[in-house]
Amino acid sequence: MRIKFIIPAVCVIASCIMAFGVQKKHVTVYLVGDSTMADYANNYEPGKEYMKTRYPVTGWGQVFQQYLVKDSLQKVNKLIKTDSAFVDDRARGGRSTRTFFQEGRWRAVYENLKKDDLVLMQFGHNDAAENMTERYVTIEGYKEFLRLFVSQTRSKGAVPIILTPVARNYPWKDGKLQNVHGLYDQAAKDVAQELNVKCIDLNKKSMDFFTKKGESFVTENYFMNFPAGKYEAYPDGQKDNTHFQTKGAIEVARLVFEGMKEINATIKN
Repeated sequence: MRIKFIIPAVCVIASCIMAFGVQKKHVTVYLVGDSTMADYANNYEPGKEYMKTRYPVTGWGQVFQQYLVKDSLQKVNKLIKTDSAFVDDRARGGRSTRTFFQEGRWRAVYENLKKDDLVLMQFGHNDAAENMTERYVTIEGYKEFLRLFVSQTRSKGAVPIILTPVARNYPWKDGKLQNVHGLYDQAAKDVAQELNVKCIDLNKKSMDFFTKKGESFVTENYFMNFPAGKYEAYPDGQKDNTHFQTKGAIEVARLVFEGMKEINATIKN
């Protein structure tokens, strides 16, 4: 399977370490969340070739490793204190906090957590889907699952970071992108404040960034909107203002890393 953009892989980095015969300390940055964060390229659907069946849909977690290379880690050196960090993207499409827990996906992360690992959690898109009872979670339920993820992360000596849900490409009003996440945006911030957890307000960051770029540019270049015949996986074209094309995912990943740098600046030695 060939992928037309670079995604540094854990196995490549690990093989380099083995080649030199030195096992350096590293942290794992776990990503838990929904389709906007997921990695579609690396065995997301076993037996299906990404370039033929899903490209260009790209979760921001899929391209996040490039922001955690050695030089960049110096900018978050209080948050990540090692000289290497591996992104382990466990996000999955259609999952809310509840279904991520019920399916055992959170347990699989929890069992592997070690001291100083990071857990970036970004839910809300599916929790708020009242018309989809199989995934819907009330505001209070959403808060409770976030509390659980935070407390269990801390019990392993790892570091939780709550993210508000990334913006969708609607609604726009007077040239500005508006909040579509209702009370779930504030609920994530409330839990972060309540538990004294670091928080990246990705909803605001992405709304502000997309507004600066403009609705037409964002719609065409960042979200999954394109005509028929452009991509093999979408012969009839696509109109999707939730999921990202590669360029959009890269920009959102950059916003998350900016948030990590801001957190780093608040940490006392």
